[in-house]
Amino acid sequence: METNQNPIESAKAQIGSIAYKTIVTSGGHTIIADEPESLAGGDTGMNPYSLLLASLGSCTAITLRMYITRKMWVVSDITVNLNLFKTDKGVSIERQLAFTGELTDEQKNRMLQIANACPIHKILVGSIEIETALA
Repeated sequence: METNQNPIESAKAQIGSIAYKTIVTSGGHTIIADEPESLAGGDTGMNPYSLLLASLGSCTAITLRMYITRKMWVVSDITVNLNLFKTDKGVSIERQLAFTGELTDEQKNRMLQIANACPIHKILVGSIEIETALA
C-alpha cells in the first residue's frame, strides 16, 4: 500500500486471545473496544458501532463548541445524541442536538449547518476509499 501523502491521523488495533477485547492506540491514547456478552465478548469497552457514533458525536460537539466560542454565544452545555439504524438502503444515523444556554431560533438553525460541517460528518457522507494490505 503506497501513498504519496502523509496521514492526517493514525491508529493501531491489537487483539489477543481474549474474545473480543481489542486495544486501540492513537496519539498516545488508549481505548478498549469489545463486543457485548450477548455476542461472546467481555463487554469491556464500546463496540465498533458505538465507536463510530462516538467519533461523529465528539467531532460534532467539538465543532459546535469552537463555533459558539468564536461567536461568544452563551451556551454552557452541548449534547449530541446519536442512533444508528440499519435500513433497506444501508445505514442511517440520526443525530439530535440540544443546547443549554441562550440561543435564538436563528442561531439554533445555524448550529444544524455547523454540525454538518464537522470533519467526521464530511468523511462519513463523502467518498471513502479503504485499501487493505498485508504488513
